[in-house]
Amino acid sequence: MSALPGGSPVPTERSALSVAFCPSPPLLLPAVEGRPDGPTSLLRGACADAVGGMLAVRPEVVIVVGAGAVDGIRFGAGDTGTLTAFGVPLEIPFGGRVRPGGRRTPLAHTLGAWLLDQAGYAGTRVGLASAELGGLLRVLPGPVGVLAMGDGSARRNVKAPGYLDEAAEPFDAAVAAALGSGDAAALAGLDPLEGERLLAAGVPTWRAVGAAVVGRDVTARLHYAAAPFGVGYLVADWAVA
Repeated sequence: MSALPGGSPVPTERSALSVAFCPSPPLLLPAVEGRPDGPTSLLRGACADAVGGMLAVRPEVVIVVGAGAVDGIRFGAGDTGTLTAFGVPLEIPFGGRVRPGGRRTPLAHTLGAWLLDQAGYAGTRVGLASAELGGLLRVLPGPVGVLAMGDGSARRNVKAPGYLDEAAEPFDAAVAAALGSGDAAALAGLDPLEGERLLAAGVPTWRAVGAAVVGRDVTARLHYAAAPFGVGYLVADWAVA
């Protein structure tokens, strides 16, 4: 595919679509983590499996969606993310070579680009805000992949960034159940206010994916659901017919 749609026609048939759901902790990057840690290695392996599942349809375009992007701004070739805020002088191109004047990608999109690099994906990448996902999926011809980056509640225990909230674990469990069963309607129906209260940054992204595929047949695999550092990390992939 040579260009992204501006005036592209709407496909007459639903495109082949696959989705990988991954969290976006900085420790996902070995350079940030430093000394290898067991839970992080398991999480990294689960993300690799999910991204591999998403890429199995050989998507012509992969859309990376997650927190931090602004509506109306798209990331692509030449843009780059940085890990300097985490003490690592590392830049990760979103796609292709870094160009002067390129945009800075949010952390979620930076980590998404790294996951795609690790999987060897060399096709077209587009990064955007969750609110724009449905609109882009309606005009892109398939096959299309979506890399949905988002964390669960950051209130899973007393050492978590938001301290302990008893509602956090069942909230994340409900998301895990929806991801594992391919229940798009359940994802689309997640309570955004409760997600915000529980510091579950992935809720807008999960809602957007759910709304985009509700009513379609989904084959789902849940690879990981745990909170090793007090934050819920959920990893899954969907094949959408």
